[in-house]
Amino acid sequence: MHWCFAKVNNRLAEVHFEKGKNLKILGHCYVQASEYTTKKEKDWIKTDTERLRLVYRKGKYRKLQKTPADAGVSL
Repeated sequence: MHWCFAKVNNRLAEVHFEKGKNLKILGHCYVQASEYTTKKEKDWIKTDTERLRLVYRKGKYRKLQKTPADAGVSL
């Protein structure tokens, strides 16, 4: 089992998952950024949350797609 930080429903969370052909998310738990005090942990939070944003609804996870504004592309 692996875990990473992510934004789930716009809140910071630890997401637990299994690697394989497909990523299987086992669950998540909401956390506060103030629980993590070291510089390394703060860097993990910053990089992981930029990479992964999820919506959890009705027992299912859905990955949010980046919009052109999020990617820094102007139309």
